[in-house]
Amino acid sequence: EVQLVESGGGLVQPGGSLRLSCVSSGFTFSSSTMSWVRQAPGKGLEWVADISSGGGLTYYTDSVKGRFTISRDNVRKMLYLQLNSLKIEDTAMYYCAQGAARYNVYEVRRGQGTQVTVSS
Repeated sequence: EVQLVESGGGLVQPGGSLRLSCVSSGFTFSSSTMSWVRQAPGKGLEWVADISSGGGLTYYTDSVKGRFTISRDNVRKMLYLQLNSLKIEDTAMYYCAQGAARYNVYEVRRGQGTQVTVSS
């Protein structure tokens, strides 16, 4: 059974930083493209970032380029998202996902999510 468990969310002021983590099990992590997606209150799912199976290729939605960094540790089967220079509009539930969500955000397997709230 595929399991994805996110952690690291919280309440942060605008301009602050957070690091999200995702521990995976039940599939061959090192062979999987992985993604982060998010859902803001009252809105649909939004793709945030993808990383290739080996970690050499990364992709970001325009609104987070230069502020967020996706990374992975294939030995520990962990996925990360470093969030810097956070804005109020980054407030959302953030999900770790197996697959390339940049193609179709609804066709990837997600965890339960971790809440990120940016507020002064």
